Amino acid sequence: MAEQETTTATPAAVVSDTEASTPAPEKKEVPKEEESTAQFTPVVELEEVEVESGEEEEEIVYCQRGKLFVYGETLLDVGSGNKTWKERGIGDLRILKHREHQRMRVLMRQEKTMKVLVNHALDPRIALEPNVGSDRSWVWSAFDFASGELVETVFAIRFGDSEIATVFKKTFEDSQHEMEKILAGEDAAEPSAEADEAAEALAGLTTQEDGDDEKEDTGSGEEAKEE
Repeated sequence: MAEQETTTATPAAVVSDTEASTPAPEKKEVPKEEESTAQFTPVVELEEVEVESGEEEEEIVYCQRGKLFVYGETLLDVGSGNKTWKERGIGDLRILKHREHQRMRVLMRQEKTMKVLVNHALDPRIALEPNVGSDRSWVWSAFDFASGELVETVFAIRFGDSEIATVFKKTFEDSQHEMEKILAGEDAAEPSAEADEAAEALAGLTTQEDGDDEKEDTGSGEEAKEE
């Protein structure tokens, strides 16, 4: 009797009727992103306004970023007489020179807000003193106008390193010598101007006296005729 051959299909080769009749899923198309071209007109249009800083007629002699401190009373110590160092701000400390009259001043503004932190004339009498325990900081006193009125203030500026501090001191003192010459020239020019005014006054006085004499002589002549 012949043996019957049996064949078995592997599971991978078997496909059910359900699977065969199920259609393949369709791929969804993703819409492309489009840039908006819409334009909006502002309700209120603001005109551009030019803001003057007061530095338009000045040139920069020196500029360096640093941290500024002032010596004085804190809000909690007002009236107590207790003074300490307090930070005022960070920004560029500059020496500015006026293009016309050549005078110089020290100006510093707070970064971002542009608030004035220092604003005083570069007085030749100002003395830079080293800050105790630091080779990159200097202390000085000046009549400052940053608050809108002259106030005697003690400042301290701290730079990034000692080399920058050394350059600042040299530039500051060189500018002071230049200011001293400018002020000396102005003082010398004032007496000469006063002398010119005095000479003009004397000349006018002399002319008037001469005129008076002529009038007196004329009057005496008329009186003689009458007689």
